[in-house]
Amino acid sequence: MSSELEEFVTLPICPPDLSARPYRAIVDHLADAPADAVFRAWTERFDQWFAQPGEIVMKAEVDAPYFFQTFHEGRRHPHYGRFLRVDPDRLIELTWLNEAGTRGVETVLTVEMSPRPSGSLLHLTHAGFPDDKVREEHETAWRSILLNRLDPILRGAEA
Repeated sequence: MSSELEEFVTLPICPPDLSARPYRAIVDHLADAPADAVFRAWTERFDQWFAQPGEIVMKAEVDAPYFFQTFHEGRRHPHYGRFLRVDPDRLIELTWLNEAGTRGVETVLTVEMSPRPSGSLLHLTHAGFPDDKVREEHETAWRSILLNRLDPILRGAEA
């Protein structure tokens, strides 16, 4: 990286070491919305399609912590983490930790957005799972969530 660019890149404090947990879910999703709308959905409208509405603390800045919760099958599921990388309209990377989903281990979620003629390509990588079963559960869940909850918000419909 050139020295001119280095001054604009904020590096996170102590990124997680995932080397002992190599399992990763990868999902490519075509969104019928431009990359800037996808970025806003992940950073400003997250409680309209994923988190419980109004039960979120999130500011998309490197090392900024976040908290939100979801409710599933009558149970509260708190999620915690911090932002590792933020490149508006291109990339979001954050640690992702919750008891039920990640089995209490810190994982890393990376969402990359690329413009396409009819919207954008969302490339999601969720890494650091303790085993292949948890990885597979997350890959299946992410496919469903992006299709059934994110897409309606991007189209302007109620989720």
